[in-house]
Amino acid sequence: MRASRLVTLLLLLQNRGRLTARQLADELEVSVRTVYRDVEALAAAGIPLYGEAGHAGGYRLVDGYRTRLTGLTADEAQAAFLAALPGTAAELGLGEALATARLKLRAALPAELRAHADRIQERFLLDAPGWYGDADRTPHLTAVADAVWARRAVLLQYRRWRAPEEISRRVEPYGLVLKAGRWYLVAGGPSGIRTYRVDQILELTCLAEEFTLPPGFSLPAYWTAHLADFRSRLHTGHALVRVTPEGARRLGVPPEGAWTRARIPIESLDHAHGEFLRLGTDVEVLEPPELRTRLAATARALAARYAG
Repeated sequence: MRASRLVTLLLLLQNRGRLTARQLADELEVSVRTVYRDVEALAAAGIPLYGEAGHAGGYRLVDGYRTRLTGLTADEAQAAFLAALPGTAAELGLGEALATARLKLRAALPAELRAHADRIQERFLLDAPGWYGDADRTPHLTAVADAVWARRAVLLQYRRWRAPEEISRRVEPYGLVLKAGRWYLVAGGPSGIRTYRVDQILELTCLAEEFTLPPGFSLPAYWTAHLADFRSRLHTGHALVRVTPEGARRLGVPPEGAWTRARIPIESLDHAHGEFLRLGTDVEVLEPPELRTRLAATARALAARYAG
């Protein structure tokens, strides 16, 4: 713990220049007295730092002293800073570790690349969740991540959509995936490899049993196959429609004039009914007849409701 703190103190001075004992204590979340001891330890180890007294005083490194890592190109440094997601790391209980890692990376960069990385952070931000959904509550996420890391089986109390809605299941957590702001656990169990929404975990007990991954298992490969299977089951039919140029734009169909005929994949009649209603008069459903009939009935009911 102390060794890590000493490295962080050194990198803070390297990145920011002169810092007072109080500023260092606040950054490291320790007492000023601990900072004094740490500075003495660094000096005893041969690190060329010195203190300046007075109102504008503090600790600083001798000009020109730097710790360095080599081999990072501008593109690699840019990618590293673009890939850093503080919110995600914090959810996984790694916020402090990420902050320290980024500090180390920044300190290792030459001045030109360090300025480039700073510009990246100033100008690009990733906010993955959608506009119209609150972030899922995932109180068990850290425990799940710990089990994934330690390769330990867990006992889940889980809520699912079909009956029975609440189940208890022993699973082996292979990995975590963050998709559109929602966390998913990929785990092996009695029925093979399954995907579980972390926000639907009601209770979690970490077991003492360790496990090994199945031979050849790859989390990215599994997730790619899982998405392909999901999409193949998502669109089970088609609807023949004609749309205005605005309707074509909203459906992603190339317009061909005042009206464009297109065959659109649909998930179900219920889902298509709601989606096409959103387009209003910019769409006319020609097939299937059941969907056309339902939309016509809804349109008549709406007209009657607003007639007065």
